[in-house]
Amino acid sequence: MPKMAAVAAAPSTSIAPIYRPPSSSKAPLPISTLTLPLSLNHKKPRSLHISNSLSKPTSSTATTSSPTTEKPSFPRFAPDEPRKGADILVEALEREGVTDVFAYPGGASLEIHQALTRSNKIRNVLPRHEQGGVFAAEGYARASGLPGVCIATSGPGATNLVSGLADALLDSVPIVAITGQVPRRMIGTDAFQETPIVEVTRSITKHNYLVLDVDDIPRIVREAFFLATSGRPGPVLIDVPKDIQQQVAVPNWDVPMKLPGYLSRLPKNPNELHLEQIVRLISESKKPVLYVGGGCLNSSEELKRFVELTGIPVASTLMGLGAFPVGDELSLQMLGMHGTVYANYAVDKSDMLLAFGVRFDDRVTGKLEAFASRAKIVHIDIDPAEIGKNKQPHVSVCGDVKLALQGINKILESRGARGKMDFRAWREELNEQKVKYPLSFKTFGEAIPPQYAIQVLDELTDGNAIISTGVGQHQMWAAQFYKYKRPRQWLTSGGLGAMGFGLPAAIGAAVANPDAIVVDIDGDGSFIMNVQELATIRVENLPVKIMLLNNQHLGMVVQWEDRFYKANRAHTYLGNPSNESEIFPNMLMFAEACGIPAARVTRKDDLIAAIQKMLNTPGPYLLDVIVPHQEHVLPMIPSGGAFKDVITEGDGRRKY
Repeated sequence: MPKMAAVAAAPSTSIAPIYRPPSSSKAPLPISTLTLPLSLNHKKPRSLHISNSLSKPTSSTATTSSPTTEKPSFPRFAPDEPRKGADILVEALEREGVTDVFAYPGGASLEIHQALTRSNKIRNVLPRHEQGGVFAAEGYARASGLPGVCIATSGPGATNLVSGLADALLDSVPIVAITGQVPRRMIGTDAFQETPIVEVTRSITKHNYLVLDVDDIPRIVREAFFLATSGRPGPVLIDVPKDIQQQVAVPNWDVPMKLPGYLSRLPKNPNELHLEQIVRLISESKKPVLYVGGGCLNSSEELKRFVELTGIPVASTLMGLGAFPVGDELSLQMLGMHGTVYANYAVDKSDMLLAFGVRFDDRVTGKLEAFASRAKIVHIDIDPAEIGKNKQPHVSVCGDVKLALQGINKILESRGARGKMDFRAWREELNEQKVKYPLSFKTFGEAIPPQYAIQVLDELTDGNAIISTGVGQHQMWAAQFYKYKRPRQWLTSGGLGAMGFGLPAAIGAAVANPDAIVVDIDGDGSFIMNVQELATIRVENLPVKIMLLNNQHLGMVVQWEDRFYKANRAHTYLGNPSNESEIFPNMLMFAEACGIPAARVTRKDDLIAAIQKMLNTPGPYLLDVIVPHQEHVLPMIPSGGAFKDVITEGDGRRKY
């Protein structure tokens, strides 16, 4: 086994997130106790000496009507002057307020790129792979709440967008993907670089278009952005044949949208009688719990007000982290397969489950029959397809969670509910569970526990960074140990679980929030899948910090091998089998090849200084943190299991 995985003597245990600063009258506590030399009491702001400061979050709301954008004059062409279809397309993007795109050129999209060079409003951030481009567009959308835009050529360029489109659909992310296509006369002839991308992506987009008339471009672009951002957000694809891009026309910008069916199906404002029924059920309950998801990201203020009025504890899905502050005393943090014991306990024992902006995903529910089996369920979601799909609610409201919460809060305020609802006994019961089963981890000698690295990052950034991740163990630890304060701080591939997401998503976040601290917490397996995007980060000089938790393995698969396959390694070692004592590949050399400062840290005594240096260094930086591969993400409810099956102990150092 690699030297870095060598196990030291008896472990010590650390509980998150309690830190005790060393006393001045005693010798400093050793790092192995995993207590940070930073006070948890942040009454006085600390000087962090970080090269970027987080910009003030902009409030965003769910869009249920056509996006309103200014229509400034565009001096490149007179109003009645003919221009190429590609120029019409670019001007249509400008009219939707687009300022940044992630576009990789090719033969079938060359005209679009030529038109982009004639735009003085749109900047192209050139990815080094189309998958990097679509993931960056997702990161832009997730971090800003605005639609992200990516552009690719036909054939392999278009098919390289597939994972990102599927990811955006599952996680309800508004993106508009534009692809070049072979000329109309060649469609269906197996022409060079031809793929029927509309057919390929039909089931993984909210809607898609094949443009067959240059005069349709203004309407189609307007519809695409409206579809991507209204109702339940999602990806829309526009496929533009090359001859349409080259065709000369005079655009008509006043053509109305043609979406009568879609508009008729958009949810109406919540019925006040339904909201009053929800308030009545809450007042009758003894053990209510909130189960909030990604659908609440635009409703954070309303959610916080609702919790203030009712005192109901909040459990969040992976996608919902940040909608309610993780550090709040009423937060139960994340629920589900790798959620906290107390969050899953609360759902299991509750008599009222308030499911807001969620879809009862299998990674949350486990065994459906056992999930919240004692509770009446109230489900509020904007997508009618989600109501009753996996779990039948007692009361459902199909509509915008923001509007529903505003209505519920208004009812509660009018009734003076703040003093009437008393769930203190329930909260005390849950606080006992928090004390009994805190998030914790062990340390072995000088090895760096990956959870500790995330705790240190949380402290040094005061919980203010925008965090992106790949997929795997590091993703779950980042969800557990970083204390998110706001929506859109947490960018991760939830439903699809797409490895390689973290680095390009951080690019998109940095473009959308140029003054923010953006950190990609990544694993070595995920990182290397889109490592080429280091070139984009360097060329664009984006201040993206990469904290690589490098265990030389596919950690989550290794955990399942340890637990359920007698630790039989089936192609999950990512190092060099002929030299296991050496870190392979050398991630620092990838950074060096792209002119990005980088360092490696192997001892926990050196970790705080190493992370601080990463944050202090202007521009991009890669920190390779070597961690043991035996660590397991805990708690864990096995797939298809129930709360009674929760695992809270053990790692890869013992047999099962």
